[in-house]
Amino acid sequence: MTLLPAEVIRAKRDGQALPAEVIEQFVAGITNGQVSEGQIGAFAMAVLWRGMNTDERVALTRAMTASGSQMTWSGLDGPVLDKHSTGGVGDTVSLALAPAVAACGGFVPMISGRGLGHTGGTYDKMEAIPGYVADPDRTRFRRVVRQAGCAIIGQTADLAPADKRVYAVRDVTATVESIPLITASILSKKLAAGLDALVMDVKVGNGAFMTRRPDAVELATSLASVATGAGLPTVALLTAMDQPLASSAGNAVEVRYIVDYLTGVRREARFHEVVVALGAEMLALGGLSPDVAAGVAAMNRVLDDGSAAERFARMVRGLGGPRTLLERPHEHLAAAPVIVAVHPEVDGVVTAIDTRGVGLVVVALGGGRTRPHDSVDHAVGLTDLAGVGDVVDAERPLALVHARSQAGADTAAVALRSAYRVRGRARDPLPVVLERITVKGETPS
Repeated sequence: MTLLPAEVIRAKRDGQALPAEVIEQFVAGITNGQVSEGQIGAFAMAVLWRGMNTDERVALTRAMTASGSQMTWSGLDGPVLDKHSTGGVGDTVSLALAPAVAACGGFVPMISGRGLGHTGGTYDKMEAIPGYVADPDRTRFRRVVRQAGCAIIGQTADLAPADKRVYAVRDVTATVESIPLITASILSKKLAAGLDALVMDVKVGNGAFMTRRPDAVELATSLASVATGAGLPTVALLTAMDQPLASSAGNAVEVRYIVDYLTGVRREARFHEVVVALGAEMLALGGLSPDVAAGVAAMNRVLDDGSAAERFARMVRGLGGPRTLLERPHEHLAAAPVIVAVHPEVDGVVTAIDTRGVGLVVVALGGGRTRPHDSVDHAVGLTDLAGVGDVVDAERPLALVHARSQAGADTAAVALRSAYRVRGRARDPLPVVLERITVKGETPS
């Protein structure tokens, strides 16, 4: 069956389910340029309004995966595993998770993205490490994965190129929120990476893309069901983003946070719980642990005995970073010239945080971007962020602002105070891991 792009758009506009071969043809037209940006936008809007059933979502994901090259990992003596987060503030989990899973016997070829809006990007954090090549050629990428067990890099142009065109159009046509399109966008790149299993970290809360729990559950269910339907076993965890996950937000400051975390200098409970929970799921899915409980024990073991830190150091060295990053991070990571403690206007207990607002403080300092090609100042950011339930006063600040200038620090201080609600009594914070979503049943061939 061959249909003109306009007919495909019309069919979806009218609520029809599209056959797999029609979706394949449409995606092929996106890839080779026969489908215009206007037609992509119209199709995206039709999908936003009319939705897609699971079969359509699987077909779209598979077609976008097939639009570019696909990686294979023959010869490895362990499963190829990965995790993807929908993004938040202080979400530095990938930098700890990948080496920890590698230390447990997995191989983690993690392809990450740049930050946009109020959320930070893993790619930007890795670029904060001097000398680190975040966009290596395919040969080096493979070598580091084999030798270190993990490599965190940026998206390559040859993986799912159809998604790159579709996403660019969605970003300017108010169709980013479409769950079928989000699902295909995320999973097409993961399928192209040649994974054996995937764990999704779907954030929910005022600092997440999905602020409402029902929407987050819908997205997590779509991701788990479509990935499994496309042949990639997947589990999704819903995790809370109603406050920054870590007490640092920025780029170099988050790398320093991870160095402290991996070397045991400090391990904050909420952050640690997410790292271990996601890692345990990855180990269980990959057959490296008999169940999730055993995976939790394995994750804690490699974090405590230094194995995860050693894998991180091996990855950094393999991709051109400094050999002494773990031992002397202060010598290698950029530091902002102005550091200011921001105290609350009144003493009290933190009862709520506008987490998105905290992320936007980092962006305003220069540590994030509002457009894809904006440059990023890796040195700026926030550290010692207070969490819900913390007492803040003249001794304990809301955070330390790391700024390029005093004027920038002063502006950040005003915005940061506005993002915090300080009262006399705190509510109990939400648990950080809220729900586990999986799909049972046979994986279609």
